[in-house]
Amino acid sequence: MNDIRHDWTKGELRAIHDSPLLDLIYRAAALHRTYHAANQVQVCSLINVKVGGCPEDCKYCPQAARYHTDVKATPMMEMEEVLEHALMAKANGATRVCLGASWRSVRDNAQFDFVINAVRKITDMGLEVCCTLGMLSENQAKRLKEAGLYAYNHNLDSSPEFYKTIITTRRYEDRLQTLDVVERAGITVCCGGILGMGETVEDRIGLLYMLARRNPHPASVPINLLMPVKGTPLAERPPVPIWEMVRMIATARIAMPKSMVRFTAGRLGRSLEEQALCFLSGANSIFSGEKLLTRPNPDFDEDHAMFQLFGLQPRPAFYAN
Repeated sequence: MNDIRHDWTKGELRAIHDSPLLDLIYRAAALHRTYHAANQVQVCSLINVKVGGCPEDCKYCPQAARYHTDVKATPMMEMEEVLEHALMAKANGATRVCLGASWRSVRDNAQFDFVINAVRKITDMGLEVCCTLGMLSENQAKRLKEAGLYAYNHNLDSSPEFYKTIITTRRYEDRLQTLDVVERAGITVCCGGILGMGETVEDRIGLLYMLARRNPHPASVPINLLMPVKGTPLAERPPVPIWEMVRMIATARIAMPKSMVRFTAGRLGRSLEEQALCFLSGANSIFSGEKLLTRPNPDFDEDHAMFQLFGLQPRPAFYAN
């Protein structure tokens, strides 16, 4: 049977998600080892080059200007500081650097020129570069590709139905259009979602349905756990049990076998046993370093110790399955 499918139904995905947990983990682990080196996990690092002041109303995000959080809007980072962060990440085993900016959409101005230059310089270090900058035009995507951009992150967050309750300043269709623009430019797509915003299991299945029916599948599928932030509308959301994360990772691995499944936000405070289950279920990428956008994150030393304990190795940059 061909494992790479683009015709998944929601019923099929739900049946996989709801299957007995140990059976689900075993199936995902076996498929993971068919398409990926079992002991390789890519280490990524995120550099937030422009913090805060975003005009959108994403209920989970402390960078939205309308919410009163501990995040203060700052000017663009200096190039020297960006490159220092990238070099430190590389020295600590990261093979992918993501440049983030709290923009609704990319504008053709000096700040975008700065990002283009940063992409070029960091790619020259031998690192994969991913950007998450909001919506972008065909020409902007072309410029990023010409600068050497490897990937572009633009999450769908949840199902189309639940999305409307979390974000009103940007349509789901806008996000899908941005993914199409990225693909046409020849940049790999990084697209996933967030657990713990109040969505149902059906909403989670709806997210996977939107991703798994894309052709090609997103090269990278980040699965985030909500990190509630005081001052945002989702500040009081309860934590998601690790079993729910495991089910999502495993279902994503089975539905999109070749994709990198990234255990992204929400690792801080999770035990080594919980993280081991996520790796066993098909996660093969993490973000390491003291911050993920604006929130605390496990540092490189913690992750080095975890890799040693589990017998994991950093996945090389530009590694083709």
